[in-house]
Amino acid sequence: MAKTVKPYPEQDLGKKAQVAQMFDQISPKYDLLNKVLSLGIDKIWRKKAIQMLQKHQPKIILDVATGTGDFAIETLKLNPEKIIGVDISEGMLKVGQAKIEKLGITDKIELVLGDSEKLPFQDNTFDAVTVAFGVRNFENLPKGLSDIYRVLKPTGILIVLEFSNPKAFPIKQIFGFYSKYILPNIGKMISKDKNAYTYLPESVKHFPEGSDFKKVMIDCGFENVTDKRLTFGICSIYSGTCA
Repeated sequence: MAKTVKPYPEQDLGKKAQVAQMFDQISPKYDLLNKVLSLGIDKIWRKKAIQMLQKHQPKIILDVATGTGDFAIETLKLNPEKIIGVDISEGMLKVGQAKIEKLGITDKIELVLGDSEKLPFQDNTFDAVTVAFGVRNFENLPKGLSDIYRVLKPTGILIVLEFSNPKAFPIKQIFGFYSKYILPNIGKMISKDKNAYTYLPESVKHFPEGSDFKKVMIDCGFENVTDKRLTFGICSIYSGTCA
């Protein structure tokens, strides 16, 4: 069983409550930090994930752990009828809503406060569900994936974009040094919350990636489960379809 990693280990709150608290706190600087810390590579990863969805031509899409809505906005390239983004952080959704209103796309994207493990939607609602850098924040991973399966239509598809631990030298060593020393300090300097960016590499380190994550997906009912590593193994795209 994977270790449960929390943003604020000194607190008694559960992981879910701590994750919501963390993202509420860093939400005003989240988009800036993403650009600085990823050097823009996250945009390339998102585009590759969107490309995997193209052949399925989903009309109704759910973006789980939507944050400030970047991935939801990216999926507009698929010309869907409706995109709903759900997140447990009010702070992140507030930033995302302002972004969507500024872009004039409120008719296409709706943001909803909700729990990924108890999604506020009926069974068989969505053609596709996406989760970008969010599944490692689930308090109960099988429960979250099972609820995603529930709201997907038959033959619907799940696309998960998530950080991985690179294995090859010297990327493994460079990524380890960056995660341990550089990322937390830049995160603290910009967001004023060092815990948030200490939590990030720790949550990646203990996340059941690769074949372990695929097994959880399969156990939750998904079929045709695949994974694709990107950028020397720093990131992975997982996919699976409903029966």
